[in-house]
Amino acid sequence: MNPSLILRTATRLLTGMILVFSIYLLLRGHNAPGGGFSGALVAGTGFALFAMAEGVMPVRRALGIDPRRIIVLGMAVSILSGMIPAMAGQPFLTGVWWSISMDHDSDIMIGTPFLFDIGVFFIVLGTILTLILALEEDPEEK
Repeated sequence: MNPSLILRTATRLLTGMILVFSIYLLLRGHNAPGGGFSGALVAGTGFALFAMAEGVMPVRRALGIDPRRIIVLGMAVSILSGMIPAMAGQPFLTGVWWSISMDHDSDIMIGTPFLFDIGVFFIVLGTILTLILALEEDPEEK
């Protein structure tokens, strides 16, 4: 497959913006629609576009890690987010929140639900990448 110059050029511009938007969706998930699942779907779209324009090997080089390991990382983060309250004597997956003071007027609240969302993000992204790369690979390349 030899994609057009226009597709390859547009992909270089769009992939970065799509990935930044997916992180935005991940970060706003508790205050508005979004979160780990929808952010990972958007990130998967960016990688799918990149795979169609450039091929599988450039995507694998850009990732630097096997997508199945991303799934394992996501599972570990999700389980950790449930174990933190369990170690504090609360039920598994109970929300625990920490306040981080940025200055005298504002605090940032970070909690285990956000860690769980990060885990979901990695699980879904790893699954999507595994499927996309397996479908896009040319059997003759192996």
